[in-house]
Amino acid sequence: MRQRLWPRAVFLAGWVAAFTVTAALGARAQEDVPAPPALQSPTGTWEGTLDAGVQKLRIVFHITQAPTGGLSATLDSPDQGATGIPVSGASFKEKTLRLDVAAANGSYVAEMEKDGTLRGTWSQNGAALPLALHRVTVAPVVSRPQEPKPPFPYQVREATCPGGEPGVTLTGTLTLPEGKGPFPAVLLLAGSGPNDRDETIFGHKPFLVIADALTRQGLAVLRFDKRGVGQSTGDRAKATDDDYTKDALAELTCLKARPEINPKAIGIIGHSEGAIEAVKAAGRSADVAFIVLLGGPGLPGDQILVDQIAAMDKVAGATPEQVAQAVAVEKEILSAVKDQPDDAKASAQIRQILGKANPQLKGPALDGQVRMAISPWFRQFIAYDPRPDLGKVTCPVLALGGDKDLQVSAVENLLAIRTALQKGGNQRYVVKMLPGLNHLFQEAPTGLPTEYARIEQTFSPLALTIIENWILQQTGH
Repeated sequence: MRQRLWPRAVFLAGWVAAFTVTAALGARAQEDVPAPPALQSPTGTWEGTLDAGVQKLRIVFHITQAPTGGLSATLDSPDQGATGIPVSGASFKEKTLRLDVAAANGSYVAEMEKDGTLRGTWSQNGAALPLALHRVTVAPVVSRPQEPKPPFPYQVREATCPGGEPGVTLTGTLTLPEGKGPFPAVLLLAGSGPNDRDETIFGHKPFLVIADALTRQGLAVLRFDKRGVGQSTGDRAKATDDDYTKDALAELTCLKARPEINPKAIGIIGHSEGAIEAVKAAGRSADVAFIVLLGGPGLPGDQILVDQIAAMDKVAGATPEQVAQAVAVEKEILSAVKDQPDDAKASAQIRQILGKANPQLKGPALDGQVRMAISPWFRQFIAYDPRPDLGKVTCPVLALGGDKDLQVSAVENLLAIRTALQKGGNQRYVVKMLPGLNHLFQEAPTGLPTEYARIEQTFSPLALTIIENWILQQTGH
């Protein structure tokens, strides 16, 4: 069953399918209801699998007795790297359990059977799926074997720098090799969404893994919380790619001023949307010694999103008719955003399009999609064509993509990147497509975002080696 006719931007971490649950802040639910009999008590840890065809997600509820005598609960989605999602309403009456999860616009209603199994239905955004839960002693733990642990054979320092405009302060982590500098340095730029310095996504920390590997090779690495995220200040809701590029240039200036850093050997690694900012920064500053583009776009943003939807729906098993319908709806919405600069009028048009395409999409889920579509970031992203800026890049470029990347198709986008660099006269580039890797550069079965959290690997060792060797060649280190 596929209810998603138009997803949020899937540029990196933003994909929310019909049955995706996303973490949100809030207090645990408490309801003043009598405590159930001990033999029928729903308290404990419950696990089950939500089967939506191509999507199979483990669901875990932690239910405890509240101090008031009612129930308190949280929800985990291990396969999406989400834990501690607050349950906004919890009750158990006459063998019927009800759990409301406002953060995911969903609810679970189940009957407790004689064997202690909870058997019921998970409802979300107008769709419903059967879900059976069984008691477990320990909740599942997702392994992340590549995540480095201290002690580290290098220095780890907190770094604070001014952002790209007044009132913005960016905070991050600077890792420095042991020994005498100055060292070549790399600035890491994350993809779209509220990314922290480790680019934490679905329980993975790819920037932590990359920074660790590069610093062990003798390179200093700076990674930072994006503006308005973590310890960095600024208004993320109003920020666009241009604003993030200004932040990147400010971080570059900050790195250049450090005595431990070789100011003539500072490069940028940008992942996904971060690759756009790396390209813009390299075209605007001679201080950028090289750039590495990971899953970066070479085509306009609106084309990226249309191709993305078609690719993911096809791999997920949608019929050609369903794919065509999803693409048609996406194009309608993109046209409404591009043709209507007035937010109120654009919102009304988008609501009408979505209401016709999917009447079940209502409430917070619908509001969130409309709000994202008229945001300054989205408006700029879908109108942006990276090819002119790629033509201005004169420093060495390494562009990598995975052949199972369904979010930014490697075949079309790497070709566009290569062509734009050639037209601009840049002959110092390497463009390479890596087999079997998805948008996060994990070795993946299909490349669907639903696999991201399930895959234990955070970042392909092959891709890491290629990046390391190429940067060491550029820096002569």
